[in-house]
Amino acid sequence: MSRDEVEVVLFTLGVAALSTILIFPLGLGAALALSRYRGPGKGLIETILSLPLILPPTAVGLLLLEAFSLRSPLGSWLAARGIEIVFTWKAVVLATGVMSFPLLVRSARTAFEEVDPQLIGLARTLGCGPTAAFFRVTLPLAGRGVLAGTVLAFARALGEFGATVMVAGNIPGRTRTLALAIFHDNQVGRDDRAAVLAGVTAALAFVALWTT
Repeated sequence: MSRDEVEVVLFTLGVAALSTILIFPLGLGAALALSRYRGPGKGLIETILSLPLILPPTAVGLLLLEAFSLRSPLGSWLAARGIEIVFTWKAVVLATGVMSFPLLVRSARTAFEEVDPQLIGLARTLGCGPTAAFFRVTLPLAGRGVLAGTVLAFARALGEFGATVMVAGNIPGRTRTLALAIFHDNQVGRDDRAAVLAGVTAALAFVALWTT
């Protein structure tokens, strides 16, 4: 592998890891809330959170582009404070995080729902507060499902293409990930290099999934 290819691999691993770390507490909180909430609107909330799994990734990318571009209130507000999102590495993290978030939530929610409420109640009667009961009982019992969701989110981030190319572009040395590099090399006739990068992507995803 050339130096450029190694840099693309390291960049992809970095943004995938960072996006997974950033969505982890949010996904865990959303999953726990959904597992315990029984009120009206739960189905609507679940549907909204699952939209990135159903919508075309390019559509998600377009929505992110419109939300964070300089034309939008949010984008202009961030730009006024020196924070640029669109067509930077931050946009790659944003796109990969949004696209992989539902996988973490769905897996963790299922794991939390399988925890026996009586065990949590027993922990509370023994003096554990809500936070202590969560970390000592709920999370350990749901740990395997949470881990599986986290790994799935990371693997999804490794291969993200559509949303990323819309909001971050395909800028060499700045926003080009493995998926974008594979597409670019194929388009310019470098099929051998594209095949190598595709193999690396498959190997990384396999290792991530195999460890769970």
